[in-house]
Amino acid sequence: MFPDQMTAIEIASPGAADQLRQTTRPVPVPCHDQILIKVAYAGVNRPDVLQRAGSYAPPPGASDLPGLEASGEIVGMGAGVTRWKKGEQVCALVPGGGYAEYVVCHADHALRIPRGLTLREGACLPETAFTVWSNVVQRGGLTGGERFLVHGGTSGIGMMAIQIAHGLGARVFATAGSEEKCTAIEALGATPINYRTQDFVKVLKEAGGADLILDMVGGSYIPRNIKALALDGRLVMIAFLEGPKVELNFAQIMVNRLTVTGSTLRPQSDVAKAELADALRKQLWPMIAAGSVGVTIDSEFALAEAADAHRRMESSDHIGKIVLQVAGG
Repeated sequence: MFPDQMTAIEIASPGAADQLRQTTRPVPVPCHDQILIKVAYAGVNRPDVLQRAGSYAPPPGASDLPGLEASGEIVGMGAGVTRWKKGEQVCALVPGGGYAEYVVCHADHALRIPRGLTLREGACLPETAFTVWSNVVQRGGLTGGERFLVHGGTSGIGMMAIQIAHGLGARVFATAGSEEKCTAIEALGATPINYRTQDFVKVLKEAGGADLILDMVGGSYIPRNIKALALDGRLVMIAFLEGPKVELNFAQIMVNRLTVTGSTLRPQSDVAKAELADALRKQLWPMIAAGSVGVTIDSEFALAEAADAHRRMESSDHIGKIVLQVAGG
């Protein structure tokens, strides 16, 4: 059995990292098609920081607590759940509530921990894996032999994108802002581009142009991305750290037959996320089990240190994922 109350991290009010406060909340009750997970670890992601700052509200019906991915043990199930049993260890994509001792999620949004990985590593997978697979493979249509560029190469998203693209047989490029980060990118099989000393447009043009670019920066990068694309190239936007508004010459898009698209994961339907989870189970999880795709963890913090974890994220000094230890595993 599990208790009625749990420890969680809430956002006291929109603002800086010190607005993350430890609190006590009722343990959520799983509804139809939902499972209850006793959380071992929770991943920390950029959308958590945006939510804390007041610029990324949770979707209707979701928990107001931050946290979009977690790992742990199934301890409860709602009506209609048949694919899981109590005691199974899973990692899960959740619409909110990951920064807590217990979290509920749709049963079809959970996945078994890939063979060879720990609960700690498993907590780092869902948000990045769902995001990268849907935008690079499904929306972006990356195939072997193509040239792929990802910005923010040492973020959780960036490192996952590099490995998936490399595994698909693409020629991979990634941007970063320090020699240490460029070394980490190179170790994953990608060509690093130090954006402080190199022009990624020039590098990609000399290589023949990018067939696909995954961008989370936006702002001034958007017109430069357009210039860096090859004929019939695709630009996929998933975030706007520099902002979403920019002046753009659409004649370049027409002449070079470019595609500009993008998506956000959190607001998508339960059905869409379930279909994506199924694709990961069938296609990405075997790559992880085989060792061709892995998890790089930058740092670990206790749940009560969530504010420090956010400060680490905001420093942009991290290489890989940041994780919160909730109950061990």
